[in-house]
Amino acid sequence: MGTKIKKISPRGLWPLMQASFALCVVMASPPSASAADPRDRALVERMQQVFVEVAERLKPSVVNISTTQRVQPSRRQTEPFFRGPFREFFGEEFFERFFSREFERRSLGSGVIVDAKGTILTNNHVVEQADEIQVTLVDERTFQAKVIGTDPKTDLAVIRIEGAKDLKPAPLGNSAKIRTGDFVIAIGNPFGLSHTVTVGVISATGRTGVGVTAYEDFVQTDASINPGNSGGPLLNIDGQVIGINTAIVASGQGIGFAIPITPAREIMEQLIKEGRITRGWLGVLIQPLTPELARQFGVKAGEGVVLGDVLEGGPAEKAGLTTGDVIQAVGGKLVTDVRGLQRLVAAIRPGTQVAVKVNRKGKEVTLNATVGQMPTEEAAVVTPQSFERHGFAVQDLTPELREKLQVKEGGVLVSSVEPGSPAFRRGLRPGDVILEVDRQPVKSRQDLLAMLEASRPETELLLLVQRGKSSRFIVIPPTKG
Repeated sequence: MGTKIKKISPRGLWPLMQASFALCVVMASPPSASAADPRDRALVERMQQVFVEVAERLKPSVVNISTTQRVQPSRRQTEPFFRGPFREFFGEEFFERFFSREFERRSLGSGVIVDAKGTILTNNHVVEQADEIQVTLVDERTFQAKVIGTDPKTDLAVIRIEGAKDLKPAPLGNSAKIRTGDFVIAIGNPFGLSHTVTVGVISATGRTGVGVTAYEDFVQTDASINPGNSGGPLLNIDGQVIGINTAIVASGQGIGFAIPITPAREIMEQLIKEGRITRGWLGVLIQPLTPELARQFGVKAGEGVVLGDVLEGGPAEKAGLTTGDVIQAVGGKLVTDVRGLQRLVAAIRPGTQVAVKVNRKGKEVTLNATVGQMPTEEAAVVTPQSFERHGFAVQDLTPELREKLQVKEGGVLVSSVEPGSPAFRRGLRPGDVILEVDRQPVKSRQDLLAMLEASRPETELLLLVQRGKSSRFIVIPPTKG
């Protein structure tokens, strides 16, 4: 049962707008000006009371999350600094004790209580790899929490505390109704400062390409969000949760991002029910339809995505899709970009048959595909999806692409890089041409696949990459250890 919040009627919104304008006038008036109209002051006070009431009612629904992770020093990263006279002075035994010692890594975040059982919605990165999770309520009661389920692809997690009484769950709203310019309130624990309240507006909706998660559809806000706010709620003036605060732009001010609560609720409910997320999958490698590619394929930019490769045995291959098709619609819904297609297919229940409309060499073709289940990371290691372990996909170079990119021989084209993945963080980008892996030449996509499958998850990969007319080395970090 959610906390009962007093709503503001539509008739009450216009006075609030008047009050906002009146407040600006009062603040801009010089000291010598006459006192503000009492009616304006009353409107300002009513507006102020809205924020005060929401903060008072929702603070008990917001929790402080403290995590502890036990780690050991990495020999690969640390040992090179402990050589020569330094090592001789302290002795070998000292270093063996150092590398066998266990250290604790601590972090802070926020979360929001969603039911009376102690279920809490937060970000995956708040609790990821944590050995211990401690939850502190507004009244300073503390509880150990356990993870119910996580979804790294949307950066959401569900945890639960046991034995807590008198919990006040937050009411969940409908993020489909939010508008740019709407007032919002953020509550969280920035820098460990418990239950901090900030106010702002919705700056934009539908933000993608932020580089935080695989599936992005963020709400942007200028309500102040700082480290420690992650996982806390973004509220409307009715006191309903409309988003989960997730990320900020470090180099900017007033630019924060929240996951809309409507899709977040769907993820949360599936995690509670099944402990994991099941997503639809077509088994294709896709790339954006750039203006250059659009001209080559005879379509308009933004009217689909290019099918760079079809994975053997996957749903797309069985349906008859081929490399070079431009996917323009799935299940009757238009496809305009890579992210949109990924979200669209992922939301389809595995086993569902959908119509896939493609442009094939200038002709419209509709094929029926039975959506499969997205492979787990474990399955990806032993199938053609091995590229996903490092966060990128490639395709073979056609003679036309080879001539355009000025690649004489060998190499494969990077068709997509998952934002936030190891490859993305190290600088690999779509359009790069991988020439070598660990100083061994790459001749084809299958060649690279064999190299990646043979590589050990705990080792780094050294890539020689051509970008434009120059080449560079990129080191992809280990995916385990």
